[in-house]
Amino acid sequence: MTSSITLECLVLLIFFYFASSPATCSINDADLEALLSFKENIIDPRGALDSWRYNETVSYCTWKGISCSRRHRTRVVSIDLDSQGLAGSLSPHLGNLSFLRSINLQNNSLHGPIPQEFGRLKQLEYIEFSNNSFDGEIPRNLSQCQYLYYLNLIDNNLKGKVPSELSSLSKLEALGLAMNYLSGTIPSFMGNFTFLRQLSLRNCGFKGKIPESLVHLQNLQFLVLAQNMLTGIIPDGLFNISTIEVFSVTSNHLLGNIPSDIGFSLPNLRFLSVGDNNFTGLLPVSLSNAYFLQTINFYQNKFTGPMPKNLDRLPDLLFLAIWSSNIQDDISFISSLTNCTKLGHLDISDNFLTGSLPHSVANLSSQLSYMSIGRNMIHGTIPSGIGNLIGLSSLSLVFNLFSGPIPSSIGGLTKLEEINLSANRFTNKLPSSLGNLTLLNTLFVVRNNISGTIPPSLGSIPSELSTLRNLEELHLSNNRLSGLVPNTISSCITLQYLHLDGNSFHGEIPEGLSSLKGLQELDLSRNNFSGLIPSFLGDLSLANLNLSFNKLRGPVPVEGVFRNVSAVSLEENFELCGGILELKLPPCPSTNPKKKNSHIPLKIIVPVSVSGAIFIAVVAFSYIFIQCKTEPRSDKYTSPFESHFRRLSYGDLLRATNGFSEANMVGSGRFGSVYKGIIGNGNTTVAVKVLNLHVRGANKSFKRECNVLRGVRHRNLLKILSISVSIDYQGNDFMALIYQFKANGSLDKWLHQDTESTRYLTLIQRLNIAIDVASAVEYLHNGTGSAIVHGDLKPSNILLDDDMTAHVGDFGLAKVISNVSSNFAADESHSVAVKGTIGYIAPGLAPTLFFYSFA
Repeated sequence: MTSSITLECLVLLIFFYFASSPATCSINDADLEALLSFKENIIDPRGALDSWRYNETVSYCTWKGISCSRRHRTRVVSIDLDSQGLAGSLSPHLGNLSFLRSINLQNNSLHGPIPQEFGRLKQLEYIEFSNNSFDGEIPRNLSQCQYLYYLNLIDNNLKGKVPSELSSLSKLEALGLAMNYLSGTIPSFMGNFTFLRQLSLRNCGFKGKIPESLVHLQNLQFLVLAQNMLTGIIPDGLFNISTIEVFSVTSNHLLGNIPSDIGFSLPNLRFLSVGDNNFTGLLPVSLSNAYFLQTINFYQNKFTGPMPKNLDRLPDLLFLAIWSSNIQDDISFISSLTNCTKLGHLDISDNFLTGSLPHSVANLSSQLSYMSIGRNMIHGTIPSGIGNLIGLSSLSLVFNLFSGPIPSSIGGLTKLEEINLSANRFTNKLPSSLGNLTLLNTLFVVRNNISGTIPPSLGSIPSELSTLRNLEELHLSNNRLSGLVPNTISSCITLQYLHLDGNSFHGEIPEGLSSLKGLQELDLSRNNFSGLIPSFLGDLSLANLNLSFNKLRGPVPVEGVFRNVSAVSLEENFELCGGILELKLPPCPSTNPKKKNSHIPLKIIVPVSVSGAIFIAVVAFSYIFIQCKTEPRSDKYTSPFESHFRRLSYGDLLRATNGFSEANMVGSGRFGSVYKGIIGNGNTTVAVKVLNLHVRGANKSFKRECNVLRGVRHRNLLKILSISVSIDYQGNDFMALIYQFKANGSLDKWLHQDTESTRYLTLIQRLNIAIDVASAVEYLHNGTGSAIVHGDLKPSNILLDDDMTAHVGDFGLAKVISNVSSNFAADESHSVAVKGTIGYIAPGLAPTLFFYSFA
C-alpha cells in the first residue's frame, strides 16, 4: 500500500513539474524550420523579424506576427506581417505549417511565385497577399484549401488564366484578383461561389462577355469589373441581386441599357459606376429610390434624353459625373440637387444642356469643391449667388454662351484654385475681387469680350501681386484689355505661362518679368508694346516667346531662347535688327564706327584664358555648395503637368510620330521606347515614351512617374506635358507619357560618343551640368513636403536642351517617402529591393563619383 502511494506521488510530482514548466520551451520541428526558412528568403530593412531568433527558452509562438493554437500550443495558426516593408520571395517550406489558418503579407515588396506547396495547407482559410509583386500564375493547388473563404491577390504581377481547379473553393466569400496581368475570360465557374460577397476583377485584362452564371451570386455586395475589355451586355440578373452595394463596370466596351428600375432592384446601392462604355437609352429615373447612393458615375456613354429630376431624394450623394454622355436637357434640373447637402463633385460638362443657369445654384452644397458645366449651350449671366459655394476649388464654365459681367461675388470663393471661363461672351472689366483669391493658380478667360484695364487687385499683372503667389498660369488672350503691365508682376514667382496676346497693352516690356525664373511661355503678341527687347528675356527658361505684332525696336538678344529660331516669333516689329542669322533681320548700325579692332598677342591670351578657366571652375564648385543654401527655392519652380495640353489619344500620337517609325525613335529602355513627335499645328516638338505593357512593372512605372512628377516643380526636372491612356487600333491597352523634347539628347551620348564625333563638352558646360543635376537632386530630397528618391540617376536619364541646361528624367523607379525622419528605415514607403542600373551608386553614398563621371 505504501509503495503504491509513493508511486502515485512520484507520477503526480513528474506531472506537476512538466505542467509548471514554461510552455514556451516546446517546439515543433516542422513549424520552426518553416519559419526560419521563410526568414532566410526575406530582406527585412526595418527589423520586423528581429525577434525571429531560435532560443531554447523562448518559443516562436512569441515572435512578432506569429500566433499559435490554444489547443496545440506548438502549432502555428496565423502569420500577420502586414505593411512591414519586407522584400524577397516566399519559401516553399511554408507549406509545412499544416495547422496554418491565416496568412497576411499585404502591402510589402515580395516577389516571385506563390509556392504550389500552399496546397498542402488543408486548414488554410484566409490569404491576404495584396499590394506586392508576386508573379507567375495563380497556384492551381490552392484548390486543395477547401476551407478557404478569403483570397486577396490584388495589385501583383500575376499572369495567365484563372485556374479551373479553383472552382472547388465552394466556401469563398471574398475573391480579389484586380490589377494583375491575367488573360482570357471571366471564368463561368465563379458563379458557383454562392457564398461570395466581394468580387474584385478590376484591370485584369479580361475579355469577352460577363458570364451569365454570375447572376447566381445572390449574396454579392461588392462587384467590380472595371477597366477590362469586356463586351456585350450586362446579364439582367445582376441587376436583381438586391444585396449589391458597389457596382462598377467602368472603362469596358459594354452595350445596352441601364434598367429603368435599377433603383428598386438594387436598393442598397452606394457606388454605381458605368462610365466609359457604350450604353444607350435613358438615364434611369428610379435612381432616387436607392436612398444610400453616394457615387453616380455615368460619364462617356451614349445616353439620350433628360437628366433625372428627383435626385434630391439622395441625401448622401457625394459624387455626380455624367459628362460627355449625350444628355439633352435644360440646365434648370440643377435645382433638384439643392437637397444633396453632401455633394462635393459635380461634372455635367460636354453634353447638350441649354437654358440659363438658375439662381438656385446658390443653394447647392457648401461642400461642393468641383463644378464643371463647360462645353454645353448655357446662356445668360452667372447668378451672383454663386458666391455662396464657399467650398469650390475648381470652377469651369468653358465653351458656353454666358454673357454679361463676371460677378464680383466669385471673389468670395477663397478656396478657388482653378477658374476657366474661356470661350464665352463675357463683357465689362474683370472684377477686382479676383484679387482676393490667394490660392488661385489657374485663370482662363480667353475668347471673351472683356474690356478695360486689368484691376490692380487681381495681383497677377498689376500692383498687389503678393496675394497670388501660387499663380502658375494666366491666360487673358483675345480680349480688350489695355494699360501697362506693371513691374509688380515680379511677385508671381511661380508663374509659368503668361498669355496676354490679342489685347491693347502698351508701354515697355516690364522689368519685373526678369524675376520669373520658371516662366516657360510668354505671349505678348498683337498688342502695342514698344521700346527695346530686354536682354533678361534670354536669361529665363523660356521654351516659347511670341512678341509679334507690336512696336518693338532695336537689337534682338542672342542668348537663351533667342538662339532657337523655332521658339521665337518677332513678326511685324519693323524696327528690330541683329539677332542670330536665322532670324534674317537687318544688321544693327555700329555705335562706334571709328573703333578699330585690337589685336592681343597670343602669349597674353593663353595665360589669361587658363587663369580664367581656373577661376571659373573654383567659382562654379563653390556655387554648387552655396546654391542649395542661399538660392530661393521658389525661383526653381516649374510645373510638371501642362494643363493647357489636352490628354492625347493613341491616334494623336500615331500621327505625331509618323506611325511610331524607327526613324523617329530616339531611345529605348526596359519599360518602353521614346519617339520624337510633332503635335498641335506642327509647332510643338515632344518626346513620346510609349510603355511596353507586356513587361512586368511597366504599368507601375507609369503610375509611379505620374505620382512623383505631379507634385514637383523645378527647372532641372524633365516635365510631363501630357499623358495618354487609351486603346490602340488592335484593341490593346496603350499608355504613353509626353515630355518636352530636349534637342541635345542625353548626357550619356555626350560623354560616351564615338571618336569620330565633333561634339564635346567644355569644362564650363560640365560644371554647369553638374550644378543643374545637383540642384535637381537637392530639390527632390529637400524641396517638397516628402523626400523623393530617384532610384536610377545616370547620364542616360539626364537630358540636355538647346542651351545645354540639364534636366533629370525617368522617374519610373522613384519612391516618395512621406514624413521623413532620422529613422529612415521606419518609413512604410521605403523599398529595399535593388532597382535601377547595375553599377550605379547614389550621390548620397558616394558624392564625388558623380563629378568624376564627367571626366
